[in-house]
Amino acid sequence: MKWFFSVVGAGLLAAFGMAGSSFAQDRTIRLVVPSSAGGVHDVIARLWGERLKASLGTIVIDNRGGAGGAIGVSDVQRAAPDGATLLLGSNSTQILQPLMWKASGKALAYDPIDGFETITVFAVTATAMAVTPDLPVKSLKELIELARVNPDKFNYAHGGPGTISNVAGEMFKQLAGKLEIRPVPYRGMGPAQADVINGTISLFVPNITGQVVELHRTGKIRVLSVNSSAPHPGLPGIPTSEAAGLPGMITLSFFAIFGPPGLPKQLVGRVNSATREALDDKVWQERLSASGFDALPGLDADKSRAYVKAEHARWEVIVKAANIRE
Repeated sequence: MKWFFSVVGAGLLAAFGMAGSSFAQDRTIRLVVPSSAGGVHDVIARLWGERLKASLGTIVIDNRGGAGGAIGVSDVQRAAPDGATLLLGSNSTQILQPLMWKASGKALAYDPIDGFETITVFAVTATAMAVTPDLPVKSLKELIELARVNPDKFNYAHGGPGTISNVAGEMFKQLAGKLEIRPVPYRGMGPAQADVINGTISLFVPNITGQVVELHRTGKIRVLSVNSSAPHPGLPGIPTSEAAGLPGMITLSFFAIFGPPGLPKQLVGRVNSATREALDDKVWQERLSASGFDALPGLDADKSRAYVKAEHARWEVIVKAANIRE
């Protein structure tokens, strides 16, 4: 990609205080979160925004859920490349939903890789198999057996087509023997989680956040297993899904900051550097961990882009093998 800095480009750099050590403090950044408030994207976005405001200036969270995140993501792709609009993206928005569109023969609403400037991949989190507490199951094996003898009588909530909660739910159905469990889409995991708590929905596959850990601890939901290669420290006694008898059930989410296409390299570098500096802060690492996230320090913009492309290649194989469609 060719980068050029005319009078406009010079103005952008001046507006963001590039001659100094940080962005101009009177500048407001709109960080688009492509889901409703209360979901995992919203949680990590607010953690990032609160920590980075000292370096980057005012950061306003703009929740734009719907269409599995496509509404908010497309908004950022169309934004001016001046650094005033950024995206909190993940493998749901940049990989899974586009892959499911492709598998279903639909035109892509946006170019998930080349249509954005990848600024920084900075955190990951695992997902979990969780059910409403009134469901008479205590383990993943019991859930599978109950669903098998009661075909089409159970449902699972997800945050929209192509989200990690949707793909993980379909993976679970396939790996467990093509269970007949109905998917129920929501505009984000916040409202989906609420209906699991009140018993309207049987199960869901949430990212493991501090809130999910607390809901499990207080008995408002029941986590049966975690979809990672190792148990989660916040959920003692809960096995991995593989250990519970479901090989291949590993679904992790990454979280990253993206900019619209054409965002100048200097602006990409400034946000990346500020994020990497924050990730060196042990206190912030502990806060991320307490909220259910693992920090990914040390990834510059090029390594972050390579990470996203590698994840795209990995998930493309999984989605195709599991025949997951929108």
